[in-house]
Amino acid sequence: MTDWPEKAAALAGLVREKRPMIHHLTNDVVTNLTANVTLCLGAAPVMAPCRREVEEMVTFAGALLLNIGTLDDALVQSMLTAGRKANDLGVPVVLDPVGAGATSLRTDAAKKIVDEIRLSVLRGNAGEVLTLAGAGGKVRGVDSQDAVGERDSLVADFASKHGFTVAVTGPVDLVTNGRRIIKIENGHAILGRVTGTGCSATTAVAAFLAGAPDEPCRATACALAVFGLAAERAASRAGGPGTFVPLLLDELANLDAETIRKGVRIEETE
Repeated sequence: MTDWPEKAAALAGLVREKRPMIHHLTNDVVTNLTANVTLCLGAAPVMAPCRREVEEMVTFAGALLLNIGTLDDALVQSMLTAGRKANDLGVPVVLDPVGAGATSLRTDAAKKIVDEIRLSVLRGNAGEVLTLAGAGGKVRGVDSQDAVGERDSLVADFASKHGFTVAVTGPVDLVTNGRRIIKIENGHAILGRVTGTGCSATTAVAAFLAGAPDEPCRATACALAVFGLAAERAASRAGGPGTFVPLLLDELANLDAETIRKGVRIEETE
């Protein structure tokens, strides 16, 4: 059984020690925020979506993050090109299928990436993940109108079928690779009142995955717990969403091993 507090503290320290580069092909809304989240976690961000350079850039990356939040045809092609190169190099790939289930463009793009790229982790909200799992997830715009509820086994089957780790974030986060079911209780409701916090959680996953590429399930669970813990601590001092964001960055940058050990709340079902 994993000693989760110790594992989360160790992986957070490993990211700071290794300072891996995270190659983001992400959406226009969150570029600045997720770059800063990457830096505060101790990793190095690069935002390089142009198809002419993605293959070269991914050779330097510890992880590749694909986020379809503001997609177009050119960006989808860049993601596929970068993803194939990452697969060739053994660089782990993380997909955030923002808004899958809301429009056919987003759903089709996410499904194409899932089918053609070997992912390490897919991180989305309940509506997005359930859509891609073929369970008719409900999404409005980029917001989930659904919840996993008692459908843990359905998400686990989806993960097992594709051979990757799936993370469904919400009031309680679910992480599964098809064999393990892990729940993370860290987080705060104010995260839902700020644009880009889901994308930032995916950024944390990519950073931790770059630190431990052979442990995608553990890295994902630890990343979400650490991110959620930082959010809790920031929310306790924030006057509202406007002051929350800079405090979140501060907390991500300042979390130490002992705070992580004492604060993360991760439970695994055998």
